[in-house]
Amino acid sequence: MLKHELLSDKGVLIVRPEGPLSVTDFSALTTDTDAYIAAHGALKGLMICAKAFPGWGNVDAAISHFKFVRDHHRLIAKVAVVTDSEVLSLLPVFASHFVKANVKHFKGDEEAKALAWIAT
Repeated sequence: MLKHELLSDKGVLIVRPEGPLSVTDFSALTTDTDAYIAAHGALKGLMICAKAFPGWGNVDAAISHFKFVRDHHRLIAKVAVVTDSEVLSLLPVFASHFVKANVKHFKGDEEAKALAWIAT
């Protein structure tokens, strides 16, 4: 399950994975993201707030996730990964090879700091 919130006034998409990710999660995320991008051209940032990566419900969900990244990474300037997970804290290093966005890790209690970084 992927909860998401679009802060339209800031141009920031916040996602909170709380269980195995599904195709439906990425369908809803794509609909909201694409509507904002159509009106504004791009997002300032994406903030991923996660205790751990919950995995995917099935292969189709993983494919939907990769398609979302492929279709949107050029339209998102910054990605903040807010987590205390050692594995997820490595995401910026890994992602920098595959996405155009500037990706940075923040500790789990630094959501406000991450949001401020995206805004600058």
